[in-house]
Amino acid sequence: MTVFIDPSRANFDAFKALPRDEPIHMLNLLRYRDQADYPEGHENAAKGWTGRRAYEEYGKTSGPIFRRVGGAMVWRGLFQTMVTGPDEERWDDGFIAQYPSAAAFLEMIKDPDYQRAVVNRTAALVDSRLVRFEPQAAGSGF
Repeated sequence: MTVFIDPSRANFDAFKALPRDEPIHMLNLLRYRDQADYPEGHENAAKGWTGRRAYEEYGKTSGPIFRRVGGAMVWRGLFQTMVTGPDEERWDDGFIAQYPSAAAFLEMIKDPDYQRAVVNRTAALVDSRLVRFEPQAAGSGF
């Protein structure tokens, strides 16, 4: 089974080729490591954190940057069961983050404080998905 933590160059180039001045929603699906995997010598490496705890640290340290660029959580949930899809594809958490624009998302990930914080995300996850969506009107129909 192939796992994904960071975007491939081709996927990131496709993201950047889309409009940057429109609101976006980013679907995040997360599967945590049992034990966080920090680089040797990192300040959190010897703390014995679980992947979930390392991701909480990522949220704590990246949250101010996320909010500064106008990011907001629009939905969050805990995985229960796969209804349609591969049985082996299970997730611990999922959420949708809203950004005022793709440019805001790019501003966030280029921020030096964010780049220091993202080490916690990498240490936390064994697999993930990050999917960009164009927000549409919600309602009672499909």
